[in-house]
Amino acid sequence: MAVGIGRREFIAALGGATLAWPLAARAQQRAGPRRLGVLMGYVENDPEGQSDAAAFVQGLGALNWKEGSNLRIDWRWGDSDPALFERYAAELIALGPELLVAGSSSTAVAALRRQTNTIPIVFANITDPVGQGVVVNLAHPGGNVTGFSNYDPQMVGKWLEMLTQLTPPVAHVAALYNPATTPYAPLLLHAIEEAAPSLAVAVRAAPVKDDAEIEAAMISLAREERGGLLVLPDAFNNAHRDAIVALAARHRVPAVYPFRFFAVAGGLMSYGIDLIDLYRRSAAYVDRILKGTAPADLPVQAPVTFKVVVNLKTAKELGLTIPPTLLVAADEVIE
Repeated sequence: MAVGIGRREFIAALGGATLAWPLAARAQQRAGPRRLGVLMGYVENDPEGQSDAAAFVQGLGALNWKEGSNLRIDWRWGDSDPALFERYAAELIALGPELLVAGSSSTAVAALRRQTNTIPIVFANITDPVGQGVVVNLAHPGGNVTGFSNYDPQMVGKWLEMLTQLTPPVAHVAALYNPATTPYAPLLLHAIEEAAPSLAVAVRAAPVKDDAEIEAAMISLAREERGGLLVLPDAFNNAHRDAIVALAARHRVPAVYPFRFFAVAGGLMSYGIDLIDLYRRSAAYVDRILKGTAPADLPVQAPVTFKVVVNLKTAKELGLTIPPTLLVAADEVIE
């Protein structure tokens, strides 16, 4: 018995085919190296940004894509400046890439999406792509965008739990972020507020836009009994990590951070994804799209590797005790 196909289904199938076909056609017709545009959320000389970029290039190399041989990559580094992201997104589009990669920032993804709805975009590290309207859903992204998320719901509870395990335990938590570079902050704040009562913690938002406001937030926390800081994953916070860590130390504010590099810089504790792993994995989607797969057919991937880092030296300087259970659970202890 023949099975009919509805008009909507036919149009949807045709749309997916027309998105995939030009990619395959261009792969056959274009001579010379394939061309990528990459927009990163760091300053170019930031060692963490360079490590992420190197991991991405290594991932491509493992799939036989060699920069300077069969692949050309145009890099742009937007720091945490929305205006720079817009400028560099336009520059990358003008270079005629087959595929775009947005690293380290939701602002980078948004800037690229404003420039094109046809060139495939792979994001390597953003929070809540559905809530931000970047994709329709995780399993079936739709459109020209897919990639890798840096957020898992259990992270928020873990951040708060780590602060309450200290001796003395934190009872008042301020969540630090820049609204201009953290459009997903409402999602994280809502999750933090939901997790707080079970840990007997009071939480509040601490929006900032420069170092002076960061210090004001630290001073306010230092005046509170058992105050502590939760630094949200944010391109601004990443770029200002040295100032945040130094001010937390100066005002003796215990803090938990979203990435390892904060703890290496002197931060008390960190819990979050392994960024290197995320960037290496992103290369696989670039490979598949360059070979003709439509972004809409590639589900958004969740993080799979998490790391706990504890800086014992900082704990001693702050007069804090890290419980043995947390030290045993840590993937890395800095002494």
